[in-house]
Parts: sequence; structure tokens; C-alpha cells
Amino acid sequence: MHGPASPGWLLVALCAATGAYCLLRMRSAVDEQRRAAGGEALMGFGMAAMAVPAAVFTPPSWTWPVYAAVFGAAALRALWAARASTHHLHHLVGALAMVYMAVVMAASPGHHAGSGVPLLTGVLLLYFVGYVLLSGVRLMPVAAGTAGAAGWGDRPELARACRLSMGIGMVAMLLTL
Repeated sequence: MHGPASPGWLLVALCAATGAYCLLRMRSAVDEQRRAAGGEALMGFGMAAMAVPAAVFTPPSWTWPVYAAVFGAAALRALWAARASTHHLHHLVGALAMVYMAVVMAASPGHHAGSGVPLLTGVLLLYFVGYVLLSGVRLMPVAAGTAGAAGWGDRPELARACRLSMGIGMVAMLLTL
């Protein structure tokens, strides 16, 4: 990712921590939550790796096609899963955004700003900004005293915070594209 190193490292830390929490959520007793957490962990760690500042580490040229293939496969899986739950449509958009960013980074080895398709970048930015705002509203407490004895992997507010963090990370990455 191009841009200043400090925000890049903060984005790496945010995405890696989110991915790690999603791995923890994979231990949930709820089957659907485990599957969603696996896709979100892949997204979190993929975003963390992609956000490493280019001044520190420039990945080899073969990295970007691998990213595109991995997230293309994740997009196909999300499309298949969307038949049962519309929540997977968000995973589909996220995976396709990662494919788009990988293709842009492969096409511009110097990582110059403005190298993406402005219309597509703008549409993705609008989607993720809207998603972040909606996720933030959903995190606001509705009633006091609703805390249960759920384990770390089964806390819906933490899962929402995880998704909010990845949405913020996606906005930051698209802004630097």
C-alpha cells in the first residue's frame, strides 16, 4: 500500500487484530457463525498483508495475481453461500474489492495514487462508507443489562465491531488506491 508508513502500520495492526479475533470466533458452537468468521479472518489477514507500507516491503510481482486468485475464490464461495443468507452478499462485495485492489496494484508496480478506476473506486467507497455508518449505528446499545454468559466467539457485539473495523480498513485502503 502506498502512503505514509505510520497509518499503514496502524491499518496492519487493526486488520491483523481483527483477523485474529475472527479466528477466535471460529470456535463458536454456531455453525453459520463459524463459517462467516472463517471468511472474515481471511479478509482481515489479507487486508493486513496488503496494507504493509510499500516503503518497508515491496512484495514480488507474483503476489498480486495470487491475491486476486485467493479472493476470487472467496468471492465465488460467498456468491454460493448468498443463496442461503443475504449476509454473504457483503462478503462477496468485500472479496471483489480485494480482487480489484490486487489487480490495480499489479497493474501499477510503482503504486502511484489514482491508478484505480475512479468510478469503481468511488462506488466501492460509497458502499463501504455506508456499511461503516450502518455498522456503527448497530453497535449502539439498545437496552441495558443484555449481557449474557456467551464466550468470546459468540458475542454479537464483538462480531459487529470486527466487521466495523474491517469496513473502516477497507475505506482507508480504497482512499489510498
